[in-house]
Amino acid sequence: MATFRDKMQPPKGMEPEYWFTEAYRRYRGRPLLTLVKLYKGNFHKFMLSVLFFFIKHACVWVLPIVTANIINDITTGNPDTVRNLVFYTVLMVTLIAINVPMNYLYTDYKSQATRYAETGLRKALIRKLQELSIAYHVETRSGKLQSKIMRDVEAVEGLSTQLFLSILNIALNIGVALAVTVTKSLVVFVFFLVTTPIAAITMVSFRSIMRKRNAEFRKEMEETSARVMEMVELIPVTRAHALEEEEVQKMSGQLFTVAEKGYKLDLIQALFGSVGWAIFQIFQIVCLAFTGYLAFRGNILAGDITLYQSYFATIVNQVSAIITLVPTIAKGIESVNSIGEVLLSEDIERNEGKRAVDSVEGHFSFQNVHFRYHDNEKDVLNGLDLDVKQGETIALVGESGAGKSTIINMVIGFYLAEGGTLLMDGQDLREIDLRSYRKYLAVVPQTSILFSGTIRENITYGCEGVTDEQLDEVIRAANLKDLIDSLPKGLDTNVGEHGGKLSGGQRQRISIARALIRNPKVIVLDEATSALDSISEKLIQEAINNLTKNRTTFIVAHRLSTIRDADKIAVISEGKCVEYGTYEELMEKQGAFYQLKKLQS
Repeated sequence: MATFRDKMQPPKGMEPEYWFTEAYRRYRGRPLLTLVKLYKGNFHKFMLSVLFFFIKHACVWVLPIVTANIINDITTGNPDTVRNLVFYTVLMVTLIAINVPMNYLYTDYKSQATRYAETGLRKALIRKLQELSIAYHVETRSGKLQSKIMRDVEAVEGLSTQLFLSILNIALNIGVALAVTVTKSLVVFVFFLVTTPIAAITMVSFRSIMRKRNAEFRKEMEETSARVMEMVELIPVTRAHALEEEEVQKMSGQLFTVAEKGYKLDLIQALFGSVGWAIFQIFQIVCLAFTGYLAFRGNILAGDITLYQSYFATIVNQVSAIITLVPTIAKGIESVNSIGEVLLSEDIERNEGKRAVDSVEGHFSFQNVHFRYHDNEKDVLNGLDLDVKQGETIALVGESGAGKSTIINMVIGFYLAEGGTLLMDGQDLREIDLRSYRKYLAVVPQTSILFSGTIRENITYGCEGVTDEQLDEVIRAANLKDLIDSLPKGLDTNVGEHGGKLSGGQRQRISIARALIRNPKVIVLDEATSALDSISEKLIQEAINNLTKNRTTFIVAHRLSTIRDADKIAVISEGKCVEYGTYEELMEKQGAFYQLKKLQS
């Protein structure tokens, strides 16, 4: 028997995350057409679900006819009334009995199609987030992205259900009711048709304001999601400084803003629904009076009043359902557009078609490199010239904002030179597939980044086939041996969310071990020993000195005492390298580095 995962497998050559992104690009600005294309390869499941819906609802459509016929048989004295009663009873019981299996099949096929699209959209967003540039992630709050992946995709799934199933089902209900009515009385059929333009006018009159209110509410929800994430991350700082009340007050303002937008949306939705309901209830009463008059005149039988009233109620309820769906549809269309903000973003790291590297030696040459951030008016790197030979350990020092972090981000490939050239082994980083280059790179950031999992999983992240001997060597080099031996589960100890169960120094040592186990050709250490105590720092520094031999290493250092053993020190000021040499050479020169060292003495 096929599992759910088997049923969800896409047709051959139609991986959803790729097709969904392409659908957004191809039908940019047309959200409904985009939505339809998301279900490529699943339309047959929708058709089957509609078929099963038609069968399962047959009892509802047949009941008014049966009821009218029974009343007519009784009022006209039909001699076959008892036989007809038995037939109608068996018919209705049979139709009711098949409702259960038909409803199961209807839900099965409907859910397969909608959940396929839901999963595919989330996969497309996740893949796109992995492709977007670091600059994009720096400028976009993570809470907003989380809202798009969870809330907006859920809203799109709801829109899909409403458009492809609810509206099709509504159309079937109205179609059956009108088909039966036109065969019984053309006059009543024409009366039914009069209600349709009124429904259309009601919906169109509210469409613009509904779209506006949904857009406002969605944006405030994204902003709130981002702020809540920030608040949760800052709770230790907030608590440490007794700022709980200030944080509550700050969040209260945002929550009231969301509530106000939601309040306005609720009011317009309520007004929209109530106006539509009132109009159609009035017409239902008019229908009762109209068909009653026709029966009084002898144009229709008395039992037909019940039939027409039931079918008119069906039409009224279905058109009312369309009106009720409009807020959901408006919300879903807004979410389709919201997801498009990510999938259509062009701020991506483009590697396709570029030359892959199969080896890295580690020679870097910055040649008159210029770079500035999007929101800056001046260059962060302003004609930087720096040559780093293979296997050298280079320490970057200087005041905050001088450009040190930008340099290492360019070494990693997060940012590319906007002027000048950065060469790696003689190759311009702008012309190579950075993914292939980063396989030879290891990074230890200033703030250790761990994920929920075990110590072993955090150290071996991204590495396969790591032997126990390799792992033990790295553990000793990173000064983790004593820590792991002291834990009941050793390497299989869970570190908690963001490594919250460990101290800052322990987290940083795990980050160092993660970098070392990759056996990289290029190492980037962004103040990697800043979170360690003096004893651990000394041991780690010795290990780093041993392990960086014959590997090109970039170190960003604020504590100048930690870089005495570096091969070269580059003093960065206003985006340029103003001094370059060994520790002893720069101290003898008594220039910029000497002044920095003197300030830390």
